[in-house]
Amino acid sequence: MSEVQRRGLLARLNAYEPLTLIMVASIAGGLFLLQRLTSEVLEGETFHFDEAILLALRRPGELAVPIGPGWLTHAVDDITALGGITVLSLMTVLVTVHLLLDRRWPIAIFVFSSVLTGWLASTLLKILVARPRPDIVPHLVEVSDLSFPSGHAMVSAVTYLTLGALLARTQRYRSTRIFVMGTGVFLAVLIGLSRIYLGVHYPTDVLAGWCAGALWALGCWLISRRFIPSRPPDDVADAAKRYSSAQYMISAGITDKNHDNSDYDHFDGHGRISRLLRRGR
Repeated sequence: MSEVQRRGLLARLNAYEPLTLIMVASIAGGLFLLQRLTSEVLEGETFHFDEAILLALRRPGELAVPIGPGWLTHAVDDITALGGITVLSLMTVLVTVHLLLDRRWPIAIFVFSSVLTGWLASTLLKILVARPRPDIVPHLVEVSDLSFPSGHAMVSAVTYLTLGALLARTQRYRSTRIFVMGTGVFLAVLIGLSRIYLGVHYPTDVLAGWCAGALWALGCWLISRRFIPSRPPDDVADAAKRYSSAQYMISAGITDKNHDNSDYDHFDGHGRISRLLRRGR
């Protein structure tokens, strides 16, 4: 291995190892939190906490009536529908088709499989814990399955955070990546809170759903960052050609006013594209 190759390898390790360690530590911490929360729920230690919050969201003496104006209940009902299987299925399929049409088939397949397996994991957790629905207050919507973890909270977190994390990798600018991820987090939080307001889940159900969904999305993001290219092969090849041309111009001392302040795509040898801003001399 040449000196240049060794330096390049060290640079990549320094760039990605701290982030990878932080993400792995976050997953470990999240798994511990989920295990502790599940244990407390099974032992009944969280009941008084759950009961106090559910009762606080209803009018004293009229437990069938939630606090707040009448329009709020309708708004919350609309929000909770964003975490339903129908909406999430349509969104996942549409995003997958978009990525396939954009010739990003590796990440398209990974997006679809990540969301699908996340839904299966949610169903498996419900069966294992087998916690019945809360009967502390009347339900404002019809429900029939088990309670822990909240399927809406977990599946919406799995779907929106996974889609957000994977789609953010396809965005060119940092601002759009932050917006995509922020939108996923915002929707997952709103949907989880709506389930508590409607009285169909204990607060700890929603906390567990958020935790499990975020862990799933984080794991998918780590896998995709390591193994799944975010851009079509043609884009990578074009970027390599443009970068080679820019490097030749720089090494040859060529200065062209038409190339001043122009952006070149930098090809790093791993299918990732970062922006290289070259200013004229």
